[in-house]
Amino acid sequence: MVFVQRWRVITAFALVGAATQLVWLTYAPVTTVAAEHFGVSESAIGWLANMFPLLYVVLAVPAGIALDRWFRPSLIAGAVLTAIGAALRLLDGGFAMVLVGQTVVAVAQPLVLNAITGIAGHYLDEKDRPTGIAVGTASTFAGMAAAFVLGAALPEESQLITLTAIGTIFAVLAAAALTVELMRAGTGPTASTSTSVVALRATLGDRYVRRLCVAVFFPFGTFVALATFGQALLEPSGVSADAASIVLLVNVAAGVVGCAVIPVAVLRRGIELPAVMVGLTASAAACLLVALAPGLATGFLAFVLIGATLLPALPIVLAMAERHTGAAEGTAAGLIWMTGNLGGLVVAGLTGLLVDQPALAFGLCATTTILGVPLALRLRREETVATA
Repeated sequence: MVFVQRWRVITAFALVGAATQLVWLTYAPVTTVAAEHFGVSESAIGWLANMFPLLYVVLAVPAGIALDRWFRPSLIAGAVLTAIGAALRLLDGGFAMVLVGQTVVAVAQPLVLNAITGIAGHYLDEKDRPTGIAVGTASTFAGMAAAFVLGAALPEESQLITLTAIGTIFAVLAAAALTVELMRAGTGPTASTSTSVVALRATLGDRYVRRLCVAVFFPFGTFVALATFGQALLEPSGVSADAASIVLLVNVAAGVVGCAVIPVAVLRRGIELPAVMVGLTASAAACLLVALAPGLATGFLAFVLIGATLLPALPIVLAMAERHTGAAEGTAAGLIWMTGNLGGLVVAGLTGLLVDQPALAFGLCATTTILGVPLALRLRREETVATA
């Protein structure tokens, strides 16, 4: 009975994780239509999504500290704020209120995503934690995929309110489910007795955690860059916008499957860093393939490979951080997410400058991805020395 209750908590958390991403990307697939509906520029609509990584960089560490000290209240706050922010977008139908709602969800997002390792650590046995972390991470990419699917299914201006309402209903139901399950399950392990400042200093001073953060900077940036500019980069090779949307959707779907399956097998066999290096190498090769031979077939193959091999690196790294830091897993996860989002801003920014030169842009993504390999190799050597 306890086992089932614990997994109900994980399932409810996964729904909230998916909700944050669904709300984040509500307007991304229908940018042009949304701009016409609200009477603003497409750039303004873009900021409804772009504010999320920006605020994550600022709020990741404070959210991680809050989760380390007050895990259950902080996570419930994140879920409830996500539901409130989603609902605010429906109040008056104007852009200003939509912007306010998206901002509230962007503030809540770090409280949810930073808890991926904590929810597993608080409510699952050690042997089940890799699976819990994999499920939590996969749910975020499933939310992204759902946003793209709904955008494709409801592309008209007259359907925009329906599109927003679906995300809102999902967020409200997910928040209610997680709140109920967390209250039923109790607090989990006792919170850390160390002060927030002490936990932060210890985590920042941990060389292993710092290297984990650096290792995700470039690969995470590559994924964000390709998700942002994939359609524009494939277009010059004759790939239509509709075909590119399918490619990007399959990319995320492959990531969902990869995140749900690969980390569990890898962590149980203790081959985390070799698996990360293989994934980074395969993803870099995929970027190079589409740089040298652009087209629908190569683009489809490359993006599927990237989704299946690059995205699972994130739950693997998060699980490594949880295992290494213990009670400070929220702070460590916050640092990793912050670094990844910062990498997304940097690599996507550089890729955007090369959007009219797809070969160079894909080459840049290949380079930034392969840079993670020597960083992972250094971590492996450090683990070998530590266990010698």
